[in-house]
Amino acid sequence: MLFNSLQFVLFFIVVTILYYVLEWRWRWKMLLAASCVFYMAFIPAYIFILFTTISIDYVMGIMIARSAGRKRLVYLQISIVSTCLVLFVFKYCAFFGMTVRELQALLGAAQNFPITHIILPIGLSFHTFQSLSYVIEVYRGKQEPERNFGIYSLYVMFYPQLVAGPIERPQHLLHQLREDHRFELSNLSRGLYLITWGLFLKMVIADRSAVYVNAVYKNWESQSGLSLLFATLLFAVQIYADFAGYSCIAIGCARIMGIKLMTNFNHPYFSNSFAEFWKRWHISLSTWFRDYVYIPLGGNRVSLSRHYVNLLLTFTISGLWHGANWTFVIWGAYNGVLLVCESHFRSFGWHYPRNMVGNILRRAVVLACICVGWIFFRAQSLHAAIMIISRIFTATSFSVWSFGNAMSSFAGDITSVAIGAITIFFVALMFAIEFAQESALEKTRIAFHASLKYQFAATVVLFEAIMLFGSFRSSAFVYFQF
Repeated sequence: MLFNSLQFVLFFIVVTILYYVLEWRWRWKMLLAASCVFYMAFIPAYIFILFTTISIDYVMGIMIARSAGRKRLVYLQISIVSTCLVLFVFKYCAFFGMTVRELQALLGAAQNFPITHIILPIGLSFHTFQSLSYVIEVYRGKQEPERNFGIYSLYVMFYPQLVAGPIERPQHLLHQLREDHRFELSNLSRGLYLITWGLFLKMVIADRSAVYVNAVYKNWESQSGLSLLFATLLFAVQIYADFAGYSCIAIGCARIMGIKLMTNFNHPYFSNSFAEFWKRWHISLSTWFRDYVYIPLGGNRVSLSRHYVNLLLTFTISGLWHGANWTFVIWGAYNGVLLVCESHFRSFGWHYPRNMVGNILRRAVVLACICVGWIFFRAQSLHAAIMIISRIFTATSFSVWSFGNAMSSFAGDITSVAIGAITIFFVALMFAIEFAQESALEKTRIAFHASLKYQFAATVVLFEAIMLFGSFRSSAFVYFQF
């Protein structure tokens, strides 16, 4: 059930109306049932896998709280191993088998290691991490174990953020699922604005950009360097608009019911450093890896060399989390290397000029390096990624003929060159809006968030843009595959 489908619109309206019509004590039960329906709309049988991991972590959370000494650690390990085992079987089993076969080929042995291909349960990586955060927080003594199995199940399965986050922490979400949220017009206006902004990002920007990106990357061997450069820049836009759009819709749906989810994106492409970029991009995942991987490894409270190793390990694991392919592993390691280099240069006191030129140059360098990383994220193989990078840097021409040839890829679909130009216009508009939000005075932001009139007006304008220029093919969100 995709957020950008009529099926979900009807589902959301019915669920929200029921939420406020029902008495408080029935609301969480209705939300749990609705979340089950939402999840089963993809592959119904996989809900049994989800409830298996939920049951294990629910029991282990209670056992950890009841125990003392080493037993607590044993129960934590049981939870982590069993939950990660499910993730490995469904997400990494085939990748592991293919890697072993490649090693067998390098060693000259028979490539007979079995490979099992299993359909990945939707959102498995996301609700796995949300479940693990609960158990770890209980172990650390920062969260009381949830005794109500239904409430805990809803914490893992809450439908707006079940498939692709934000990955919530128990301290932030669990108590909200118990509270009696009254209908408030301010929540409705804020929620509708976030939903329409998210749909605008997805349907007008991400899906339109995907037409060009898919056409170029699908046949990258025959593309010019300029076409590949444009496609890479547009993919940076696509993946941001797609995922930030999903997050806005999820946050907006929850907000209308009075439930506040954490912000997941904060204008990441305006970052001044690589460290700042990862504080602004997919915030719920970045902070998850920071709190449960990077800091336990020692963070930056160790020797400089160990600190660099911690950064590389954390980002390499993050890359593997994104997908069972060496392209994702290299993408993660590449971003780790960028952070190590940045930290290393800063330790020697190197910095850009402290003026407007230096600020622009700093942001341009960060954006360029991040876009190079996106090539590994988007390419189907390491060979393809390396060849695309090589072609961009060695075979890019900025002649009029090259521009015309690069733009022609927009005409390969119903969209046409005119729609391609409109897409570029809306991309520029999106960044102009974000730049204004970055530069706006705090009072201006507060005024907009407090004004029902402004938010409803913005919602109407965004809805009109979606109806006029949006893609209505109900394409899946990029992060659904993770």
